[in-house]
Amino acid sequence: MSNNEMYDQENERREYRHKRRVRNQIVAYIVSLILLAAFIVGAAFGIKYVVSEIEDKKHAEELQQQLEEMSEAEVEVPVIEAPIEVPEPTEAPVEEKSYLDEIVDACISEMPIEDKVAGLFVITPEALTGTGQVIRAGDTTREKLGEYAVGGLIYDADNIQSETQLTEMLQNTRNYSKYPVFLGVDEEGGDISRVAESGLVENVGSASEIGAAGDTQKAKEAGTAVGTYLAGFGFDLNFAPVADVNLIEDSIIGERTFGNDAALVGGMVAANVEGMQDAGVSACLKHFPGIGSTTEDTHAGMAGSERTLEEFTQTEFTAFKAGMDAGAEFIMVSHLSVPGITGDNTPSSISSIVITDVLRGQLGYNGIVITDAMDMAAITAYYTADQAAVMALQAGADMILMPEDFETAYNGVLEAVNNGTLTEERIDESLRRIFRVKYKDKVE
Repeated sequence: MSNNEMYDQENERREYRHKRRVRNQIVAYIVSLILLAAFIVGAAFGIKYVVSEIEDKKHAEELQQQLEEMSEAEVEVPVIEAPIEVPEPTEAPVEEKSYLDEIVDACISEMPIEDKVAGLFVITPEALTGTGQVIRAGDTTREKLGEYAVGGLIYDADNIQSETQLTEMLQNTRNYSKYPVFLGVDEEGGDISRVAESGLVENVGSASEIGAAGDTQKAKEAGTAVGTYLAGFGFDLNFAPVADVNLIEDSIIGERTFGNDAALVGGMVAANVEGMQDAGVSACLKHFPGIGSTTEDTHAGMAGSERTLEEFTQTEFTAFKAGMDAGAEFIMVSHLSVPGITGDNTPSSISSIVITDVLRGQLGYNGIVITDAMDMAAITAYYTADQAAVMALQAGADMILMPEDFETAYNGVLEAVNNGTLTEERIDESLRRIFRVKYKDKVE
């Protein structure tokens, strides 16, 4: 390579390094000017582009001098609002199952369809065994629970004779069941108190007496007392408290309610629920949507109320919602016909409008929905046991209480699943609510 060529290359390298130094200095000035003003930013980027085209030192020095003069000038810096960042669409996060849900799903996944269907029924021990008065749980109870894995049993005063007898009967029944089983009773206080009626415990008094005092603490103490002695015997479900509001002088609910003021009743109900469930016994609000405005008895036939949805919402639902918010694990739906809500005389217990649209939808309840006793004339005079059971489940109920004929109702629901009238997924939906309550102690 000649000396001239070497000289030219060296000049080119020197010029390149010089340009790079100049460019770097200018970039540094530009960065500092970004903090001063938005328009300087634009100018800086423009200058950067121009500088990249500069071929000699003179032009670069002139530009550098211009930048220095601009930086010394007093410039009003405009306020720049940060651009709104629009997040890119992302997939909805998958909600992780809780430990309780994992236990529940594991149990349900192993259940044959026959057990799943039986698990939706709460019946009397007599209906289970096919015998007369049941006062003990022996081989027949063991055999029948193996055949029909019912979700629960409800006991009356006739089943109760002594502390030892009651405790042993309930304990044996629980041991014989292949799945956790609800053992329930009506123990409202006052006249509807099956255990107190047997003389084993002191009656806490009627709801009307407690409500008249106007002290919610008294209602909580009553709930605690009832829950404590029921749990001591082996019960884990009480069909109480009554959340109905007494709206007329001679209503069918009478002294079983805390009063005629919805706010007062709601406060009493909530306190009672808390006391009872803190003692380990599930509470069941009844009789949704509220039977305090009728004189008719669903035990004897159709009973109805002409009240509108708005009227129920402003009054009865206020009391029920208070109990729901307190954590009531069950709600019992009555057989009351409410054409002002449903448009016809369909009993509430088999109405999807009442259960799914109003109770689940409007009020947001996601606990266990159980029907009132299905052996009442308001049901039996118009529907067979299997029809009523299937219709209740289609409407959104989770459990069927005391069908007129258990085996007929059970076989009817099983057939409905087999022929597609009810899906197994629908049955599983109710079982999840039921088993979340039954297995809750495993995660507490």
